[in-house]
Amino acid sequence: MPVSFAGKLVVAISSRALFNLSDSHRVYESEGLEAYQAYQITHEDEVLEPGDAFPLVRKLLKINERAGGEPRVEVILLSRNSSDTGLRVFNSIEHYQLPITRAAFAGGHSPHRYVSAFGAHLFLSTDQDDVREALNAGYAAATILSGGTSSRDDGQLRIAFDGDAVLFSDDSERIFQESGLEAFTENERRAAREPLSGGPFKGFLAALHKLQSEFDPDNSPIRTALVTARSAPAHERVVRTLRAWDIRIDESLFLGGLDKGAFLDAFAADVFFDDQQGHCESAARHVAAGHVPHGVSNEPKVPGKGQGISK
Repeated sequence: MPVSFAGKLVVAISSRALFNLSDSHRVYESEGLEAYQAYQITHEDEVLEPGDAFPLVRKLLKINERAGGEPRVEVILLSRNSSDTGLRVFNSIEHYQLPITRAAFAGGHSPHRYVSAFGAHLFLSTDQDDVREALNAGYAAATILSGGTSSRDDGQLRIAFDGDAVLFSDDSERIFQESGLEAFTENERRAAREPLSGGPFKGFLAALHKLQSEFDPDNSPIRTALVTARSAPAHERVVRTLRAWDIRIDESLFLGGLDKGAFLDAFAADVFFDDQQGHCESAARHVAAGHVPHGVSNEPKVPGKGQGISK
């Protein structure tokens, strides 16, 4: 029987998100591909320092230790390296004893096309072009920013999400951009019982929820939070949408425009996903942040239009 990832949470990650490859990347940018290849081969026995997504990946993989029996989480390495230059990455994976055994080395090309082949629920990278390609293909993807990480190490993985254009479509945000806050609020009040359409991270949240359901709620290795600048009365449509999807969110923070950083710190998020670059940069002072370059807030601005509801 062929190997199957059915029933597993599958996360794909780039080598530069998993490890700090800044030195070799500078060689590539300043001296070119051949110099980069020579540098990687020369240093292939030198262990790489952890990258910005390393703590998140380690916590994801530790869930398998609590699952018992068949592992429930699979992490795949997707890299622009060749297998030759990527040997240093796998040597470092072995050093840190990370159970990552599958990889696609794309030899200088974008590896995003393998997100689908591996059936990944999420792709994390430091290359925004690769992330956009994955999002355009219909997969959850985010650009990991350099910054803070959660200081908690109790074994529980905590993931926080923005709402519109991340978990949900950007339809309501477009109304704000075009017609302002009053029109947005009236639309959400009128459509309170109409579920929002799913955004790019709906499938990833559903996979997380499925994995959570295998554990006692009081002893789950995963905790999720919605952190949105929506407030009453726009909160009702969100609550009813998640209910219609039959998906559990452990904590919901309706902040009414307050800065999210302190709340993400209080939640002790291991990662926060948001579609607005500015919010991610602010969050990254407290926790790891993933920018989701999707939706109206990431389209070229039209003069005279709004600048976002700061969801």
